[in-house]
Amino acid sequence: MKRHATESGRAIVIGAGHNGLVCAFYLAKAGWSVDVYEKRTVFGGAAITDCFYPGFRNSIASYTVSLLDEQIIKDMCLRELGLRIVERPLSNFLPLEDGRSLSAGGGLASTQASFAKLSEKDALALPAYFAQLEAMGNALGRLAREAPPAWQQGTSWHDWLLSGADMLARLRDLAGLSAADRQVLLRLMCDSAEDLLSQWFESDAVKALFSFDAVVGHLATPRMPGSAYVLLHHCFGGVNGKQGQWGHAIGGMGAITQAMVAACEQLGVRLHRDSPVKRILSQQDRVLGVMLESGAIKEAEVLACNAHPLIMSQQLLETADLPRDFQTAMTHYRSESGSFRMNIALSALPRFSAHPEAGPHHASGIILSPSLQWMDQAYRDAVDKGMADRPIVEMLIPSVVDDSLAPEGCHVASLFCQHFRRHLPGRSLWDEKQKQVAVESVFQVIEDFAPGFRQSVIGYAAHSPLDLERDFSLIGGDIFHGKMSLSQLWAARPLLGWGAYRMPLRGLYLCGAGAHPGGGVSGLPGRNAARQILLDRQTIPSRLSRAFNFNRQP
Repeated sequence: MKRHATESGRAIVIGAGHNGLVCAFYLAKAGWSVDVYEKRTVFGGAAITDCFYPGFRNSIASYTVSLLDEQIIKDMCLRELGLRIVERPLSNFLPLEDGRSLSAGGGLASTQASFAKLSEKDALALPAYFAQLEAMGNALGRLAREAPPAWQQGTSWHDWLLSGADMLARLRDLAGLSAADRQVLLRLMCDSAEDLLSQWFESDAVKALFSFDAVVGHLATPRMPGSAYVLLHHCFGGVNGKQGQWGHAIGGMGAITQAMVAACEQLGVRLHRDSPVKRILSQQDRVLGVMLESGAIKEAEVLACNAHPLIMSQQLLETADLPRDFQTAMTHYRSESGSFRMNIALSALPRFSAHPEAGPHHASGIILSPSLQWMDQAYRDAVDKGMADRPIVEMLIPSVVDDSLAPEGCHVASLFCQHFRRHLPGRSLWDEKQKQVAVESVFQVIEDFAPGFRQSVIGYAAHSPLDLERDFSLIGGDIFHGKMSLSQLWAARPLLGWGAYRMPLRGLYLCGAGAHPGGGVSGLPGRNAARQILLDRQTIPSRLSRAFNFNRQP
């Protein structure tokens, strides 16, 4: 039975991606009347499942589970609504060019045994490395669940210092970090992944195994300053209450968002498909509502925008509505992740030279990029030529743990590949010829590690960076809604002065991955934005507590 929201406030959410659905849920749970307008026919944004080849289904864009916040799962009762997430038996498998391999996951002892084949020293370093990463992940995870300081125009230096000191004190008190740990956290924000990993490990293959998380969805090399943070960003999540674990949603990523849709509908949220928003309406620095592409006007006192920050600022808002410094800063907002996404229908599992028999490695993240030099060269090729000659390829085969995705005896594979630029040299476009060149380079990498792979390919679908931009509104093909660099993180996401979800117009909030804590299927930008809206609207404390299961004060 649906529970209909009381008229304590009226909100519109622009975009029914997972963050928009989460934001809508919490507003409705606090008693608001909420409408969600989505331009596509299917709800879920980039977290959807669909048929990409006759008889084969898969997660079309987003493809794995780790960052999805456990409290959001509980609050939305997603498991009760059918969501089931199974854990990977291994986190990652890295075949090497010399026929050896590394694996991580399945327990500390198992990972150490794998590492010891290459380096006893690296195997012995693992426990302390994991402990430090866990401490940093806990600290970052706590910050990810809170709004950063606004640091808006007009804030005094005294208030800036107090706000910064308060956040550092909160980090120390909540995460229990020592002074040494805080120094490590600072280095994680600024150093390269190679610098970080070289403090712990001597084997280049071990560094490559961990470095993938530093460049996934990030147009960078692990030798680039700041890449260590992206590695850390992928480490504060977990699956089924187990920190650092990776998993698969049975039925694909669409199972997550369809459960979210059901949770919203139970609270009376009105979801409108095929209803693109043309513009945000405002008057005297305050939002009034939206105009749909159909011409219909929909009024609301609060708008939560789940769209990319550049779409919000350059397409949905009139230039005259925005402060000049905001307009100027947004012209420099960086959004490009260098990703090429493929879904493949297979007649058989790939047989890797390093591990030809079927095993738990087929249910892991299979990383085909065996060295730091390989990763660095892929980035440099993309900068010089628009795409890597030998791309960085991650392969997941979800049908190993989810037989609902492929016919019996067959499989589906998700390929997440880098580096490929959104804008090719000479501003040439991604046409079918360019896509075929990219597909060929990806297939050749897989063939090098799993001879005979091409013969098992029944069909495939490929998304170039331009396709990701067109189909999922990911500007620059950026899966994170903007580069995850120090200049675009925390209080500076999307811009310094507008980092606490509030946008330049009163009543306008950013609730997507362009807001803190950034990309990945976590739901935290949507949850945090909803909480900020309710705090700003001076929501009755009992309703705020009911919506979020915590008190008014952080």
